[in-house]
Amino acid sequence: MAALTVAAFLTFGFEATAGDHTLLAIGVGLVYTAGAILGFRWVDDYRGPHRRAWSIGYVLWQLLIGYATFGTEPHTGATLLLCVLVAQTLLLLGVVPAVVMVAVQPLMHVGMEMGDGLRAAAGSLLAGAFTAVSVGLYEREQRARAELAEAHRQLRGYAEQAEELATTRERNRVARDIHDGLGHHLTVVQMQVQAARAVLSDDPARADTVLAKAQQQAGEALAEVRRSVAALREPRALPPLPEALAALAAESSAAGLATELELAGTTRELDADRSEALYRAAQEGLTNVRKHAAAGSATVLLDFTAADAVTVEVRDDGQGTDDSGTPGFGLVGLRERAEALGGSLERHSVPGAGTTLRVAVPG
Repeated sequence: MAALTVAAFLTFGFEATAGDHTLLAIGVGLVYTAGAILGFRWVDDYRGPHRRAWSIGYVLWQLLIGYATFGTEPHTGATLLLCVLVAQTLLLLGVVPAVVMVAVQPLMHVGMEMGDGLRAAAGSLLAGAFTAVSVGLYEREQRARAELAEAHRQLRGYAEQAEELATTRERNRVARDIHDGLGHHLTVVQMQVQAARAVLSDDPARADTVLAKAQQQAGEALAEVRRSVAALREPRALPPLPEALAALAAESSAAGLATELELAGTTRELDADRSEALYRAAQEGLTNVRKHAAAGSATVLLDFTAADAVTVEVRDDGQGTDDSGTPGFGLVGLRERAEALGGSLERHSVPGAGTTLRVAVPG
C-alpha cells in the first residue's frame, strides 16, 4: 500500500510541475501521502476499543486532503491518490464504506464543463471501482491463504494426535497379549514347579510327570511369545472358539485345577477380534482362579443363547473376595478389549462363595 501511494504521488508531482501552483500542489500532496502511509499504518495496527471511530476519522481527513490535492492539480495523479483511499477504506471499514467512497470520488469533478466533467467523473468512478474490486479480491485471497495455512496446521496436529493414539493403542494391545498369553503359561509353569518340588523327595516319579508338564507349558509359553511377535506382522488365527476353550479347560485341569467347559445355545461363528476377546477372558479368569482363589474346581461357560451377544463366564468354588480392591492389569486389559468391541465385563465375588467373571461382546 505504501509503494502504491508513493507511485501515485510521483505521478501527481510530475503533473504538478507543469501547473501554475507547483509548490502548493506538491506540499498538499506530501501531506496526503504522509497521512496515507503513516496514518494508515497506525490506524491499521490499532486494536483499541475505538478503532472504527479512528478509522472513520482517518478516512474523512484523507478525503478532505484528497479533494484539496485534486483542487490544486486535477489530473491523473490526484485520481490515483484517491484510489489509494478507496483501497484503504475497504481494508479499514469494509465493503459498504468503500462503495460509498467510490461513489463520492467523482464529486471532485463538480464545476468542470459538462462534457469534460462527465468523462472525468466516469473515469474516476471506473478507477475507484476497479481499485475496490482488485483490493477485495486480493484481501479474499490473503484470507483464504491464512485459513488454508491454519487448516494445514490443524491437520498436522490431528495427524500427530492420531499417530500418538495409534501408538498408545498398539502398546496397550501388545501389553494385553503378553499379560494374557505369556503370563497365563508362566503361571501354570510356576504352579507345576511348586507341585513338583513338594513331592520331589517322596514321589520322584510324580515329580517327574509334573515337571514334564511344566516343560510342556514352558514350550507353549515360548510359542506364545513367537505368536505375539508374529501378530505384530500379521493377525493371528485362533481355532474355533469352542475348540480353543476346550483345549484351555484341559490345560487348566492338567495343571491341577479341575475345569469343565459348558456350552449353551447354538454355536455360531465369530470374527477373530471377538473370538480373541472371549478366549482371553476365559484364559485370564482361569489364571486368576489358580493364582488367587484356592479353588478346587472351575467352570467355563460359552453362552450363545442371546441373539445379539456371546458371553464367556468363568466360575469357581474358591474363597472369593469382597471386590473392594483395585482391579489388576489383567482385568483392566479385558475390560478394554470388551469395550473396544462394544461389550462389557462384570465380576462378582462373595467371600467364601467363589467368584464369577463374565465378559459379553456383540455377535
